[in-house]
Amino acid sequence: MRTLIFRTVAPYLSSLMVLFSIFVLLRGHNEPGGGFIGGLIAASAFAIYGVACGVSPVRRALHYHPMGISGAGLLMASIAGLVSIFAGVPFMTGLWFYVPAFGTELKLSTVLLFDIGVYLVVVGSITSIALALEERTED
Repeated sequence: MRTLIFRTVAPYLSSLMVLFSIFVLLRGHNEPGGGFIGGLIAASAFAIYGVACGVSPVRRALHYHPMGISGAGLLMASIAGLVSIFAGVPFMTGLWFYVPAFGTELKLSTVLLFDIGVYLVVVGSITSIALALEERTED
């Protein structure tokens, strides 16, 4: 499956897929989509890159171990839930914060933090599985 055409196109295709996954993550904040679907798209991008170029380029591109990424996502999702407890509302209640920046007002929420956490959990876990399967086929 490592043809010259596939190896040439895979890095560009993977980059576009990761950008699209971030778009889906941020778009899903208020519309259908979100962390899970965006994470699946990003994990698919890393899997395609791994099939085309091998496992070690994917590990270099990630910079961190995939399970570490998954753990960081789980921590972020947990923090999103705990913020609501400290605010005195039920667990996992969405809270909005309005932060002034660059002359405008940014709307940040615990829901966005939870979505980013889910995104990272899905990217880390699915990429870890895909890389393990790819390493096994190389043996």
